[in-house]
Amino acid sequence: MRLRPAVAAALARHGISAGPDDTTETLRERLNERYLEEVRALRERQRGGEIPLREYGTHVQALRDRFELLSLPPSLWVD
Repeated sequence: MRLRPAVAAALARHGISAGPDDTTETLRERLNERYLEEVRALRERQRGGEIPLREYGTHVQALRDRFELLSLPPSLWVD
C-alpha cells in the first residue's frame, strides 16, 4: 500500500503512521477513534463550563476541519 503524501502527512498530524500490516481501512478506523476521543473531550469541556454552549458549534466545526481526511473514502488515500 502506498499512501498519497498528503494523506500520510494528515495521519502524521494525528500521531498515526502506517505499519506493514495496515490497510487504508485500519488506518481510517484508528483515525476515527482519535476523532471520537476528541469529540468526547470537547463535549466534556462544554459540559464542564469551559466552552459556552453558544460557542460549541464553532469548536465542533474546527474539529471536523482538523479531521477532514475522514470525509474521503479510503480508496482515495492511495496512489
